[in-house]
Amino acid sequence: MSKLISKQDLKSLFTKPYGSPAPSKKQWEEFYSENVIFIDPTQETKGLKLYIEAQEKLLKRCDDVYLETHAISIDGDCGFVEWTMGLKIMGKEFIYPGTTRLRFSDNGLIKEHRDYFDFCGPTFSPIPILGSFIRWLYARFVS
Repeated sequence: MSKLISKQDLKSLFTKPYGSPAPSKKQWEEFYSENVIFIDPTQETKGLKLYIEAQEKLLKRCDDVYLETHAISIDGDCGFVEWTMGLKIMGKEFIYPGTTRLRFSDNGLIKEHRDYFDFCGPTFSPIPILGSFIRWLYARFVS
């Protein structure tokens, strides 16, 4: 790899306190490949432009967003970031613990970014009736 992404680089990309700005387009371009593949429980995109648009859409849908990094591991062309994301939407806060797996290209840029987190539980559990159903459904799978 010609440019090695450090743990500190990843921490800066995966840390955003409430009230602070998200990484800029320039920061994304510094670390992400033009052909990056992004996958999370709600979407799949290909290309840096669509990746940045996905991040911007999340910020626009929410009153505020935070991202807190807990652990980072880099081994060769693969990295993992453990995090907690908080979304404030219409006066409610939704908390999502998760992990991101990153794959690095030969030039050191991120070519794959895959987020792993439970979208349904934190999103729908607080909702009356629907939340009870989601908790019941989860119990059916883990009992």
